[in-house]
Amino acid sequence: MKLAVLKETRSGETRVAATPETVKKFISLGASVSVQAGAGDAARFPDADYAAAGASISPSAADAAQGADAILKVLAPSSEELRVFGRGVKLIAILSAYNDPDSVASYARLGVDAMAMELMPRITRAQSMDVLSSQSNLAGYKAVIDAAAYYGRALPMMMTAAGTIAAAKVFVMGAGVAGLQAIATARRLGAIVSATDVRFAAKEQVESLGATFVTVDEEAMKEAETEGGYAKEMSEDFQKRQADFVADHIAKQDIVVTTALIPGRPAPRLVSADMVNSMKPGSVIVDLAVEAGGNVELSRPGEAIETGGITILGFKNVPGRLAADASSLYARNIYNFIAAFFDKETKSMKADPEDAIIKAVTLTRGGKIVHPAFEAAEAAPETTPEPEAPAEETPPKGAGADTPDETDGEED
Repeated sequence: MKLAVLKETRSGETRVAATPETVKKFISLGASVSVQAGAGDAARFPDADYAAAGASISPSAADAAQGADAILKVLAPSSEELRVFGRGVKLIAILSAYNDPDSVASYARLGVDAMAMELMPRITRAQSMDVLSSQSNLAGYKAVIDAAAYYGRALPMMMTAAGTIAAAKVFVMGAGVAGLQAIATARRLGAIVSATDVRFAAKEQVESLGATFVTVDEEAMKEAETEGGYAKEMSEDFQKRQADFVADHIAKQDIVVTTALIPGRPAPRLVSADMVNSMKPGSVIVDLAVEAGGNVELSRPGEAIETGGITILGFKNVPGRLAADASSLYARNIYNFIAAFFDKETKSMKADPEDAIIKAVTLTRGGKIVHPAFEAAEAAPETTPEPEAPAEETPPKGAGADTPDETDGEED
């Protein structure tokens, strides 16, 4: 089995889908690996390290993909990149399928067997393959580090001969993977941390990290929780009281981190402009959901803005701001996925279509859309390019702004 690792072409994407560590592991399995030259440069993995691990270095995406059984990427390929894909090749990447359903039809029409890593099921057997968790973990950490860098004061309480500096107050909205890591990081830096979540079951996790779980009515949340631990829709009265409570709480905070994402839907609006304006000058808000529409009314994708003395950070691709670690974790997720279905005798990936993991992540197979959420997708536009002979293709050039999808925040 030949694996091709392509260089990411979308603007701002610094991650890579394989590292020298995982290349060595793939080769130990019996696979061969071709890495496009410069694929790991932005994450500080030079070509020489890939070559030392046993990979062949190809001068272009077309050369790397020629004869490949599977192509490994971080983000979905552009239409230009798709030109180098042979029919029947497996594409393994974060495909943002819900944000770009038309691309699913394109994969089917071009005969690409597309596997979306962001659709990995949350089951025990797939934990080591869960890219949303690995990338969200880093995003939560980086959100607090970024906030601390823009906050004009120290986070921990400091007692000096000249007087005492009060600890910063940090409020985390959403206690999923990103939120919990943000809480842990802010606590390690010495801040006073509080958090909220729509799931009352998150209370124990929040408090185990030394933070305070805040809500207007705990009893009402308990009654609205299902046996499976999920939250039912709350009454209008509760929603109004909760909104008023959160607005009052935000006004007292120095740093707010929002992490709420809903796959396939715009991010929920958690912080209004009035809430932003109620905060003290010098306060910082980090919107980890900015690329999905934003949890904060005034945030702007890719920008750090200031309004009324309040700084709002809307950085894109937050995991990519820690490129080496984000790449290492993502690459291990992909290795664990392939290794789980790798047949050492035939040296190929044998995936049972009915396996729970394969069924969850596979969008297209054999020229057909097989994922139930996308089976009704319309045919791709006529302008979608047909596959060309890899040897005739030139290296793909950069394509548009990136949309890392759910990896910048967390599902809450």
